[in-house]
Amino acid sequence: MFIEAKNHFYGFDICPAFWDWIDAAHAAGTVFSIEKVGDELLGFGDELSSWAAARDDLFLKPDAAVVASLQGASIWATGADYEPAAITTFLQVADSYLVAHARAHGHVVVTRELVRPSTKKIMIPNACVGLGVKFMSPFEMLRLEKARFVLR
Repeated sequence: MFIEAKNHFYGFDICPAFWDWIDAAHAAGTVFSIEKVGDELLGFGDELSSWAAARDDLFLKPDAAVVASLQGASIWATGADYEPAAITTFLQVADSYLVAHARAHGHVVVTRELVRPSTKKIMIPNACVGLGVKFMSPFEMLRLEKARFVLR
């Protein structure tokens, strides 16, 4: 979600209020991400990397429940009709950790991805459906949380 937000609707230069809202929602305990996402963001060496580096507490570390949930995600992925490369990629990138963390702690995943049939890539919403995890789009989240970006 962060990468698409930066690259499209909520670029730092055109909608800094979005990023301020993320900070405020995190401080209120309603928005956070996971360490693996943070690690991926740090690897870009751009403005988003700098933003993520200044917010270590936004990115939760995996605990024992997440580790156990990761095993369930692995079992689900290998038992579904995906190509081996898709399974390997899913289990190595942040996607599986994100779904596993949400599953372990009853959170909702926010993603712009859509459920779609594919054997070549495991989409986050497909994994959410397969593992019984709720998900929503960033726009649904912003409406649910009553976010407002108003020029004055």
